Amino acid sequence: MEQKGLKIFVVEDNEWYNRLLVHNLELNPDYEIVSFLNGKDCIEHLNDEPDIITLDYRLPDFTGFEVLKKIKETNEDIEVILISEQDDIKVVVELLKHGAFDYILKSEDIRERLLNAVANLRNRISMRKELTELKKEVQQKYDFQKTIIGNSQAIKSVYDLISKATKTNITVTITGETGTGKELVAKAVHYNSKHKDKPFVPINVAAVPSELIESELFGHEKGSFTGASFRRIGKFEEAHGGTLFLDEVTEMEMSFQTKLLRALQEREIIRVGSNKPVKIECRIIVASNKNLLDEVKNGNFRQDLYYRLIGLPIHLPPLRERDKDILVLAKHFVDQFCSENELQAKTISSAAQKKLLFYNYPGNIRELKSIADLAVTLCSGDEIQPDDIVLHTAGETGEILSEELTLREYEKKIVQAYLKKYENNIKLVAEKLDIGQSTIYRMLKEE
Repeated sequence: MEQKGLKIFVVEDNEWYNRLLVHNLELNPDYEIVSFLNGKDCIEHLNDEPDIITLDYRLPDFTGFEVLKKIKETNEDIEVILISEQDDIKVVVELLKHGAFDYILKSEDIRERLLNAVANLRNRISMRKELTELKKEVQQKYDFQKTIIGNSQAIKSVYDLISKATKTNITVTITGETGTGKELVAKAVHYNSKHKDKPFVPINVAAVPSELIESELFGHEKGSFTGASFRRIGKFEEAHGGTLFLDEVTEMEMSFQTKLLRALQEREIIRVGSNKPVKIECRIIVASNKNLLDEVKNGNFRQDLYYRLIGLPIHLPPLRERDKDILVLAKHFVDQFCSENELQAKTISSAAQKKLLFYNYPGNIRELKSIADLAVTLCSGDEIQPDDIVLHTAGETGEILSEELTLREYEKKIVQAYLKKYENNIKLVAEKLDIGQSTIYRMLKEE
């Protein structure tokens, strides 16, 4: 880790001792030293953001306690080293309790002790600054109007709901087809809320065997089952103070749904192999590619758990319903892929754009990114052509316009594509296409 310079304030009313401390610290050219002879002048310059303050316990205008308190009120990240002849252990303990990093007695070895303390603090401050920068990067990364890309009214409605979700602790339920960006929305809610400095803990319920889901979420005690060789903290405890994201929550077994409901109602969990409740404090965001209410009606999801989780519903529209967002996203993915692979920037030709627009995208945004990445790879010039656009699924409604057919033949193909998509559910297809069921039966009979 790169070591950066430090700004150090020396606060000491004895001019000779003040110069001694300044001299010893200035031996390191990376240290910027500013000295003060009283507490008032130091306090007035706290906005200059020193990293460390060496503070005499006995000053002519304030006590060390008073100055320390003011420093921490202004900026709790400023590190304070108390230096004094005072050796009362009770006083030292109180100062350390109130945020002082170290307490050094004025003695012959003051130089060595001071430089060691500052060196230790330098590492600590450097790590803290790096962590702060990483947090800023994460927050910028999940600026949802920059990462959830689009100009359609459908996505603007999603922006509005995300914005509302960030202002409270309400449970959020995100629904949408596979590939629409549900986890991205969950992260956007978390990293733009007051929980942003706390953990975001995701778990895909569908990826965890049913016999292990309780241990994953609640944790377990050592020896609670075969292979449990140590105590394990579950996802609920990992997410303390932050957000727990339960993806594909409708895949949870009914037998565990009861335990989850109790945990959410009581705000406590019990680790597997224990009978001692553990309090939990985290926000819950759930997601599913299924309609939760339909799952309740079908007997796959508890109704009481549904009402406990529904909170603020955010539905992500499929890509085919987002108008020209397809082209906005395609350009974004092309630019991103070129940048990541240090390739010359590429544009998308008008013909290629038309091909992108006349496709159904069953895999949604995830599929579009794959198509864009491959298009850049296949493109031999600086403009992506239709032949560079490889659509992964043939026979969908998005490709039928490439054929020259009569209107009646087009109608049949559209109906056939919808029947295939909705597993021959004629009633549902009739609703989706806004036609009568008899029309569909008649078309099928004509074949």
